[in-house]
Amino acid sequence: MDDATTQSEILRLRQEITRLQAQLEAQQAFPELANLSKDQGFITDLARFAESICTEADVRKKWRLSNEDWERLGSDDALVRTIEDEKIRRIRNGTHAREKAQQVFVETPTVLGDILRDNDASPRHRIEAAREIRAVAATGPEAQSPAERFVITINLGADQVLRFDKSVTPVANDKDVEVIDSTAFPMIAAKNREGNDDNGEPL
Repeated sequence: MDDATTQSEILRLRQEITRLQAQLEAQQAFPELANLSKDQGFITDLARFAESICTEADVRKKWRLSNEDWERLGSDDALVRTIEDEKIRRIRNGTHAREKAQQVFVETPTVLGDILRDNDASPRHRIEAAREIRAVAATGPEAQSPAERFVITINLGADQVLRFDKSVTPVANDKDVEVIDSTAFPMIAAKNREGNDDNGEPL
């Protein structure tokens, strides 16, 4: 290694030492920021900010960050790398896409409302908008997940089905209790006729 290369390497090391010393001094002068950099919730919020899911104002208000704090965090190379790693993790596990979708979904009622109130829209589109709004706003038995109801389906053969659908917990006016598909009525009627004599009395 010649003298020029040696001097260049020494200069690079000195610059790196200076940078690390400055970073260490900043962390010692502002221990709260150093602790925040290790907080997973804080890292997640910064990743969400980088993904435009939340605003700078949201993050600064939640974590009580001053202008100086914000600028100092932006110059922390280690923190920036940590945030990038968190963004990659969120993309791979689907969190980023899910939160983005939820953010867009919030606008759905407004868009549907505009279609519903638009007199120039086709009746079909307005009816579909009304149905979607009803689904979004649904409460009670209609909004229950499948896990909150039990369904018993009895296949009687020949495409005849008997179906009972009931809420697990007592619900007033639960209209889905003991629902019998209309396709089952012909077979039930036939069975009843087979079990009656000529006088209409059961055998």
